[in-house]
Amino acid sequence: MFVLCKGGRAPLNSRDETLDDDIPPLALERVGLTLPSAAGPVEILRDLSLTLGAGERVALVGPSGSGKSSLIAVAAGLERPSAGRVALFGQDLARLDEDGRARLRRGRVSLVFQSFHLLPNMTAEENVAAPLEIARRPNAMAEARAWLDRVGLSARLRHYPHQLSGGEQQRVALARALAPRPALIFADEPTGNLDSSNAGHVADLLFDLVDETGAALLLVTHDAALAGRLQRVVTLRDGHPVAAA
Repeated sequence: MFVLCKGGRAPLNSRDETLDDDIPPLALERVGLTLPSAAGPVEILRDLSLTLGAGERVALVGPSGSGKSSLIAVAAGLERPSAGRVALFGQDLARLDEDGRARLRRGRVSLVFQSFHLLPNMTAEENVAAPLEIARRPNAMAEARAWLDRVGLSARLRHYPHQLSGGEQQRVALARALAPRPALIFADEPTGNLDSSNAGHVADLLFDLVDETGAALLLVTHDAALAGRLQRVVTLRDGHPVAAA
């Protein structure tokens, strides 16, 4: 069994003050994930324990197929584990149905993906405002404009995703993820689809914005230099941690 201990913390700023700083945003205990396949059951994750403290930033690295993206899916409650326990903010996800998990994540958890996942029929402004409107924030559109200005896209407010470059789309995705000021961010290869120049710019923005909001961050990456900028690096192989730094 492998346990990643709680690390540094950062201020909550304007985030939900009801969150208990003594309860880790994420705790996985001896988690396993086995999925069916044509050749029989495939073990994706095995006996994996990990705790992410408030404000802690952790990089998850390893070869393709090592289970990194599956770990993110399980940790975020998008995939149910086959074994073990996953808790977000102290709540056991196994005790919640799909709607309950969505309510728990709302405003507290954000995800950033390699492929952006912007809504194609919404402008940049509308994409960023969407989670704020779901959270019933009264000034969602104004907040969205402020966040897009923060990531250097004030001239692209009314552009649709297909009208934006890859780097611009990922900056919209960052603004959308950070706008609710979540306590926990999962980022799965956020620079993987970008050229080196855009990748560096997006990485700098991600870390700056995470610092501003005080969120905990679990980042999947193949980029050793990017991983080295975080507090801890966990290496997965065959669904199990084999090294930590």
